[in-house]
Amino acid sequence: MNINLPEKRYYSIGEVAKAFGVNTSLLRYWEKEFKQIQPKKKSSGVRKFTPGDIENIQLIYHLLKEKGMTIEGVKNHLNVAKDKDKSKLQLMNRLEKIKAVLTSMRDNL
Repeated sequence: MNINLPEKRYYSIGEVAKAFGVNTSLLRYWEKEFKQIQPKKKSSGVRKFTPGDIENIQLIYHLLKEKGMTIEGVKNHLNVAKDKDKSKLQLMNRLEKIKAVLTSMRDNL
């Protein structure tokens, strides 16, 4: 899944929800269920997600929505294979960017 977020230090919950096509309530639920998602919270309660949180959300989204795993299955999976999946996800993101560049070059020819 390719998400379109500008490179920033912090993202609002609305930006993240829109990028993934989910409700903000789902992100708040995932925050309670998965210790890997820990956004910074202001004293007013406003959540600010870091790029690391976005990577974790992307991995959780992939496992839950695209692979169809259960929440317990994802928790177990994340505990066992943390670094392996992150590197695989980063590689997939790079390949998607390369594909987009090549497709645009082809269309321009």
